[in-house]
Amino acid sequence: MCGIVGYVGGKNAQDFLISGLKRLEYRGYDSAGIVTLNAEGKATLVRAKGKISNLEEKLAQNKTSDKIGIGHTRWATHGEPSETNAHPHKAGPLYLVHNGIIENYKELKAELKDFEFKSETDSEVLAALIESFYRDGNYPLVNAVVQALKLVKGTYGIAVISELQPEEIVVARSGSPLVIGVGHDETLIASDASALVGHTKRAIYLNDGEVAVVTAKSIEVKTLNAEPVSAKVEEIETNLAAIQKGGYEHFLLKEIMEQPNTLTETLRGRVNAEQGTVHLGGPGLTEAELRKIQHLVIVGCGTAYHAGLLASYYIEQFVPEITIETVIASEYRYRNAYIPDNSVALIVSQSGETADTLACLREIKKQGVRTVGIVNAIGSTISREVDGGTYVHVGPEISVASTKAFTSQVIAMVIFGLTIAQAKGVRSTMLRPYISEIAKLPEEIAKVLSEAEEQVKAITKKYHELEHAIYLGRDTAYPTAMEGALKLKEISYIDANAYAFGELKHGPLALVDDKYFEIALLPVGELYDKAVSNLQEVLARGGKVIAVTNNDKFDLPVENVVKITTELEIFAPILMNIVLQLFAYYITVAKGLNVDQPRNLAKSVTVE
Repeated sequence: MCGIVGYVGGKNAQDFLISGLKRLEYRGYDSAGIVTLNAEGKATLVRAKGKISNLEEKLAQNKTSDKIGIGHTRWATHGEPSETNAHPHKAGPLYLVHNGIIENYKELKAELKDFEFKSETDSEVLAALIESFYRDGNYPLVNAVVQALKLVKGTYGIAVISELQPEEIVVARSGSPLVIGVGHDETLIASDASALVGHTKRAIYLNDGEVAVVTAKSIEVKTLNAEPVSAKVEEIETNLAAIQKGGYEHFLLKEIMEQPNTLTETLRGRVNAEQGTVHLGGPGLTEAELRKIQHLVIVGCGTAYHAGLLASYYIEQFVPEITIETVIASEYRYRNAYIPDNSVALIVSQSGETADTLACLREIKKQGVRTVGIVNAIGSTISREVDGGTYVHVGPEISVASTKAFTSQVIAMVIFGLTIAQAKGVRSTMLRPYISEIAKLPEEIAKVLSEAEEQVKAITKKYHELEHAIYLGRDTAYPTAMEGALKLKEISYIDANAYAFGELKHGPLALVDDKYFEIALLPVGELYDKAVSNLQEVLARGGKVIAVTNNDKFDLPVENVVKITTELEIFAPILMNIVLQLFAYYITVAKGLNVDQPRNLAKSVTVE
C-alpha cells in the first residue's frame, strides 16, 4: 500500500509531510515525493527513487516555508520504480498523489491526446483527466475532480492541489483509505492515522464515494453526486509511544515481545475464568441468533487466513454441529459459492482495508448473510461496513510481517465460537478447559518469550545460509506450521512451505535432502504419537530437523529441539507460533536483511 500525506495550515508543510511519510515507511514503497505551494501558488516539487532519506537530501536543496502541500510513498504497480514514476504527478497547474489502481487508464489515456505523458503510471492519467476538466482555471478544482472520478474504474485514494487555488486540498476515496486530521487552524491528510499521531487526536474517516475540500479552517465533505455529508469526527486512540520502537532494534521484535500485553487487551472484559464464561458484545447477535448459527465462513488473506484456519480447528472441537469453511479472500470473491441459511461470516483483517477481504464482505452482504469483523485498526473500512464485530486491540502493527495481530485474531475468533457454544447450551464442563487456558495464555506467552529467545537465536546461526525449509504439523499444529512458514519466507526470503505430517508420503518427503531443513511442531495430544512416527520418516532420510514441542520427555535424535515449558495443552500451538516468530526474526537478522520492510511487500494490500 502506498502512503499519502497532506497539510494545510500555519506551519511548515515540508516538515509535516516528511515526518508523515516516515511514519508510513512500514507500508512498503520504492520512491517518494512531495510538492508544496506558496501563497502565490508557486510550486516546489521534489521526488526521489528509493528511501525517504534520498528525498530528504534533495529537499535540503529545496527548503521552503510553504504552508500547504501533499506527499506520497509509492509502491510500484504500473511502471518501474523511478523518479519519473514517483508521485506527485503534475498536470498543468495541478498536482496529484494517488493510491490504488485505475483499471481503465489505457482507454482514458487514449482520449487525452493533447496531454504529454512523462511517466508509465496509471496515476498520471488520472491527473491529466482532472486537468482536462480544470483547464480554463475558472472551474472549481473539486468539480474537476468529481467529473474525472465519474469516468474512472478502479480504486483510488487521492489528494489534489492546484497552483490556482493554493489554499485548499481536494481529497477523495473509493477502495483506498483516507483520513482527515482535524487540528487547530490546520488540517492534515493521511492514508493511515499513524501519520497524524502527535499532531491531532481528532479525525474524519472518509467513506467510499466521498470527496472533501479542506482548508486550514474548514472541511466540507460531499458525495460524488454533490450530496452533503455530515462527517463524524472520531478520536484517534493510538499514542506516539505505540508507533515508536521503544528501545528495540526492530519493530518486529518489539511486536513479538508485546504479545503478553496485547493479548491481555484482547481478553479484557471478555473472559471470566472463575465463572468459566466468555462475553463478546461487539458482534451484536442475540442469544436466539447465536443459537440459530449452523455455518461459519471465515474470510481472510495471508496471516489472517491462517488465523481463521487455526481458529476453525478449535471451534469445531466444542461446537461440532456447526460447519466451518475458511476461505482465501482473493479466491472466494470470484467463486459462485453458496452460503446456506443460518450462516455468519467472520471477516478477518488486521488493517481493516484489505482489498480482497473487503470485496468478499460486500458480496457476502448482498446475499443477506450476517457479517462480523475481526479487525485491529479502529475506524477502518471493514470495521465500518460489517454488521457487527470485535476489535482485537493490539495497537499499531508497524512491521510488515504480522505477529501480535495473528495471536489475538485466533483467540478473538475462538471466543466468538465459545459465545456460540454458550448460547447453544454446550456443557460448561466442555468449555471450561478452553476458557481456563485462554485466560492463562498471556502469562504463558511471556514465559516462552523469556525462556526461548536466546535458545532460538543460537539455533538460527546454523540454518540462515540454507535456502529451503519445510514446516510440519498435525491438527492445530498444521495451520501453525503454515503461519510459521509464511513468516520465514516473507522476511528471510527462504523458500519455506508447510505440510500436514500425514501428507509427507504423498509427495513432500521427496524434498528431504541436505539443502533443506525441517521444523517439526509436536504438541502433546491425541495425534502426538502419529506425528512422531511421521517425523521418524524424515529422520530416516537424513533430515536436518528442528523440533518444537511441549513434551519434556521428547528424545528423538533431531539436530535441535526447543522444549516449551507450559501447563497449557489445548493452546500449545499458539506458544509454538511464538517460537516460530522468534526464529523468523533472528534468522533474518543473521542474514543481514531488512526485517521490518521486506522486499516487494507492503503492510496493507489495498489493491487487487
